Amino acid sequence: MHYYGEIMALLTAFCWAYNSVVFADAGKRVSSLTVNRMRLYIAFFSLLIFHSLCFGEMFPLFCDSRTYFYLALSGVIGYVLGDSFLFESFLMIGPRLSMLIMTSSPVFSTILAMIFLKEHLSISQIVAIFITISGIGWVVSEKNSEDKNKRNKKIFLGVLFAVIGSISQSAGLLFSKLGLESGISSISANFIRVSAGMSFVLLYSIIGKKLAKDIRKMKNKRALIEIGSGTILGPVIGVIFSLEAINHTSIGIASTLMSLSPVILIPVSYYHYKEKITWRSIFGTLLAVFGASYLFFS
Repeated sequence: MHYYGEIMALLTAFCWAYNSVVFADAGKRVSSLTVNRMRLYIAFFSLLIFHSLCFGEMFPLFCDSRTYFYLALSGVIGYVLGDSFLFESFLMIGPRLSMLIMTSSPVFSTILAMIFLKEHLSISQIVAIFITISGIGWVVSEKNSEDKNKRNKKIFLGVLFAVIGSISQSAGLLFSKLGLESGISSISANFIRVSAGMSFVLLYSIIGKKLAKDIRKMKNKRALIEIGSGTILGPVIGVIFSLEAINHTSIGIASTLMSLSPVILIPVSYYHYKEKITWRSIFGTLLAVFGASYLFFS
């Protein structure tokens, strides 16, 4: 199919927009860290069944060590480190601003490619990076009526956590790309990534005696539904779409299209969170997305 990779990347953006909203709402009910851990457990068992039905085996055992290493590393960096910070950012500055900052992922992807793949930045790419960062900064710095000191501290931490999430996503995509070079299917690749992330948080939860507490919190039926639906459209379907995208088009184009979530979230924030959406926030968001797009089409 023509533009198959691009279509998968665009569908990924809609998945990210949806699960950013439901994970933010669930995080307010049971904490962002509980959301991150529980959705990995749900994703693992969902993919276990899905992988068994698709390939007739419970786990992909046919890969070489290089593939396992890069995909497992991608899973730990993306699902554990990056998403833990991103989910906390949802609670501090909201899904729209958090996902807007995530549009910087193509910028970090370019920088990581420069460091690890020895690629060089052109003048137009430097301009694109400046445009993207300017658009993000313009929206984030917009004033509101909240107490200034409280607002500044919350904004700073929320932005910092979202930036860490963005860097982690870029690193995760890079390592996923390396893992997919073996020709492994996107479903199997995602299962390896989720398995690595789930194993890490499970071990941490057992050592920290958090597993039983997390399970008890799932008595909150609304949170359970939000985490469950967000998981199916996030770590399961959404990530399969994203891996299909980077496997069938360039990582830059895929990252750019997957960065459209904040544009999708503008009307969602207005109707769901009753946020005041200004022309400045709309223009700044479009500017950031344009910069991210220009980065890989220049």
